[in-house]
Amino acid sequence: MNLNHLYYFRVLARLEHYTQAAKELSITQPSLSHAISTLEKDLGTYLFEKEGRNIRLTKYGRFFLQYVDNALNELEIGEKKLNTLTNPSMGVIDLGFIYTLGAHIMPNLIKDFLSNESYKNISFSLYQGTTHNIITGLKNEKFDIGFCSFVDNEPDIDFIPILEEQLVLIVSQNHELASLDSIDLKDVAEYPFVYFNKESGIRPLIDGLFKKVNVNPKIICEVEEDTAVLGLVAVDYGIAIIPNISLIKSFDVKALPISNPIIRRYIYLASMKNKYISPSANQFRNYILKNLSQTL
Repeated sequence: MNLNHLYYFRVLARLEHYTQAAKELSITQPSLSHAISTLEKDLGTYLFEKEGRNIRLTKYGRFFLQYVDNALNELEIGEKKLNTLTNPSMGVIDLGFIYTLGAHIMPNLIKDFLSNESYKNISFSLYQGTTHNIITGLKNEKFDIGFCSFVDNEPDIDFIPILEEQLVLIVSQNHELASLDSIDLKDVAEYPFVYFNKESGIRPLIDGLFKKVNVNPKIICEVEEDTAVLGLVAVDYGIAIIPNISLIKSFDVKALPISNPIIRRYIYLASMKNKYISPSANQFRNYILKNLSQTL
């Protein structure tokens, strides 16, 4: 069934006059007649019948018209919404990012981006999660862009470093290590650790730190995000290694710089290779690369 034939049918059903309908559709009358005949043949019934010099819908034509109207109206609504979504000045950007970016970094990046007059009508759909969830979301086209840790063996993902985060050891304020100004991880083997779970992108990095100093951490529990880690450490349930984020100041903990081993932790802009993203998402991606990646 030809979509154009359905449009022709709707116009002809409204005007009930071949000459007028052909003129409105900017096609010849024979072309219109052929299109309607083809549609009737496809449907196996007559949609119009003659009434003097004019035509009118048959009862089958009236029945079919309501479905054609509904279908074409939905298509027109979809077209308008799609144009809005993909409009470089009005699109919607689906964005996924790890928990550490949610309190400060992402809100400020979005605010700065939208302060540009050209982008003020762009909107965001935001999701926080683990690196594993963000990579999965990129592959499933849930997200246009992700901000997460680097993951090995992901050949379809383009990872570009854009931010560097310092890692610190956090302890409760009344913990015996709180009197120190920095920490060597060789000295923490005896203490229980609140640890990030295996879906977290930072987990391999922390594992690597302990491997460098030949320490097997005593993991007392595993959690997904930073707030839970901070809360547990604040009540002296254990100690932990987390990024040095502003949220630390909101909890009754002390952050100790790690003197040994030395490690650099990066946040990456992640996107699918060779996949289409909307003009608005591409503009945000370019904005991030211009303003952040050059600082590393």
